[in-house]
Amino acid sequence: MTDFGTFFLPGPTEVRAEVLAAMSGAMISHRGPAFDALFARLQHGLKPVFRTARPVYVTASSGTGMMEAAIRNAPAGPILCLVNGAFSERFANVARACDREVRVLETPMGTVHDHAVVDQALASGWFAAITATHSETSTGALADVAALAKIAHAHGTMILVDSVSGLAGAPVETDAWQLDFVLTGSQKALAIPPGLAFGVASEAYVLQAETVPARGRYFDVVELEEFTLKNSTPATPALSLLYALDVQLPSIVAEGMEARWARHEAMRVLTEQWAEGRPGTGVLATKGSRSPTVSVITLPDGISGDDVVRAVAERGITVGGGYGALRERTFRIGHMGDHTLGTIQRCLDACGSALDALSRT
Repeated sequence: MTDFGTFFLPGPTEVRAEVLAAMSGAMISHRGPAFDALFARLQHGLKPVFRTARPVYVTASSGTGMMEAAIRNAPAGPILCLVNGAFSERFANVARACDREVRVLETPMGTVHDHAVVDQALASGWFAAITATHSETSTGALADVAALAKIAHAHGTMILVDSVSGLAGAPVETDAWQLDFVLTGSQKALAIPPGLAFGVASEAYVLQAETVPARGRYFDVVELEEFTLKNSTPATPALSLLYALDVQLPSIVAEGMEARWARHEAMRVLTEQWAEGRPGTGVLATKGSRSPTVSVITLPDGISGDDVVRAVAERGITVGGGYGALRERTFRIGHMGDHTLGTIQRCLDACGSALDALSRT
């Protein structure tokens, strides 16, 4: 990477040179005092990011791995999966693959679930848990997780939250919102390379997990809790990625979560103003429920998302194509991690130039 501010995928996001350089650190034993000290530093930095006093689990996996952990350790009984895009649908598919009874409550892509409808669904029969995707990376829609948690708990139901593209860019208050399980990945707003997943479970969730049979081994929350409290990991960790995290976390903590959330929101507003100020383009997600980390840009007739991605690449900038069913009529801009208003403006200028050129062909 020669020039920070050229890579705007909605994950993996761009990574600062000094964070990448940290990955060349020497190997150490993960069963020795040097690793214990490293892991303790990481816990000290991760807890303010999650806004929790609970241990933060760290696994060598993608966020999908932590989705499986959330499901495999959840209490017995049916699960209500809130689906409004590709990644919330993935959460439901993970639950099915774990042989759970699943009911899907779906809302159109770009929207978030009506809270009254969720409340009604939970009242229709008991559910052990609901799954909710905080920031739906395929659509750019942002759910009100705090409100969903209140609704779930009012029905005696646990809430499992995928905040892969939300946490560290959008407000998450793990303890204050009483989230039973919340997870994220390393490659989004935390702005380190892919390969780590993080999760926090409530004390009540861990206590009930002790009674769950066949919860597996690699993602056994009871064992993850036990080892994390000892500043260790049950299995061999991805040490090089932990070195990267050790460099990145102090900068996140120094910025402060409120300031970091405000910076991401400012990038979202700038992107929204740009998209809505052009003829034929707009933002897919419903106004008032737009993610501060990723925007899905709708396109005028005759211009495809793939066309835009290629034309923007010719201008030295990488953006994301539309995801799944949205591929042809949208493209995605990731405004997260260490990006600023200045780097986002550079991206928007390239996108505007590309769209102008495509509209003339």
